[in-house]
Amino acid sequence: MIILSNVFRLVGVILPLLCPQIGWTQDSQKDMEQTAQLLTTFLNAGRLVVDRNQPLINDPGKGEKGFTPEVFERLVRDEFLEQTRIDLSHPPSSLPSPTKELLAALLLASKEVVGDAQFVINQRGIGYKNFIPATFGSQAARKFSNRSHVTIKQTTLSPRNLKNTPDAYEETVLTRLANQSASPAPIVEWVDAGRLLRTMMPIYYSEDCLTCHGNPKGILDISGYPREGARAGELAGAISIQIPADHR
Repeated sequence: MIILSNVFRLVGVILPLLCPQIGWTQDSQKDMEQTAQLLTTFLNAGRLVVDRNQPLINDPGKGEKGFTPEVFERLVRDEFLEQTRIDLSHPPSSLPSPTKELLAALLLASKEVVGDAQFVINQRGIGYKNFIPATFGSQAARKFSNRSHVTIKQTTLSPRNLKNTPDAYEETVLTRLANQSASPAPIVEWVDAGRLLRTMMPIYYSEDCLTCHGNPKGILDISGYPREGARAGELAGAISIQIPADHR
């Protein structure tokens, strides 16, 4: 700087993981574009939930924080509902089944990341835990992408984590975004002769981000990385998604 209930039952969650090549039947470009937008919104909602709970996570005087995967699930569902008006405990019938399955898979990956971090989160006597929105987002995106035909990635022109290095397409779009007025609107494009959907949702620095990414440029921040000298409102990076159109 984001509790699914019975609708995503065991079969709905586990099936995409056992058979990660989730099938699209009679899918349309519109369906796929909506899916990409909802996935980026969901991941960003998870980032927001982590950001809002940062003071709790970094509280050195508190052991058990209560920021469990179940609590995260409830908070991220509420944030997603606020942003999209879609209640994932009762998703609309108009939402394609593959979209529901992908959202369930991303939720599961996100909860696993929070679960894996419990030991770190609940450590007493340590302030900064390095469990921040960017860390959460990278780990959740990676877990999800390893299980699905859809690729999600956080990327930026100056990545601290080399796994977030932009590819040629992402670099071109990021450069374009960095040189235009800030806008939350995602970039949605069909490339490779219409065989691949690529979307990128820009992320901009907030005042809170400047603690680590602001001035003075080059000085090491609390995590040991050189500060970028960024200012609030400047482009921080983007959530990038790729969905192949010929997937069945």
